[in-house]
Amino acid sequence: LLLLCYTEEEAVIVTDLKNTDVFVGESATFTCEVSSPGVKNVQWWLDGSPLHNNFVTEISERDGTVHTLTLKDVACHDSGTVTFRAGSLISSAKLLVKGILLLA
Repeated sequence: LLLLCYTEEEAVIVTDLKNTDVFVGESATFTCEVSSPGVKNVQWWLDGSPLHNNFVTEISERDGTVHTLTLKDVACHDSGTVTFRAGSLISSAKLLVKGILLLA
């Protein structure tokens, strides 16, 4: 008796998140690409806090493989580590929000 088991190919990260520097008030965009569509439990985090779609946080997905996070109108306190998680896949990058020095 021969039993053949077909398992779904495990997705891998094709393109990791990249460290991003922006100025206060700008938008910061992070993109992570996975090898196959249909990864489960996609979540975005900023310094360990989960992120959700709202008026300053835009989370999108294209073709089931390209996952994008855009943080709008960032402030200095938004600096930290952005993390993408999908099942067992994890990618992280640093966000540095730079203040604008006004000279009198």
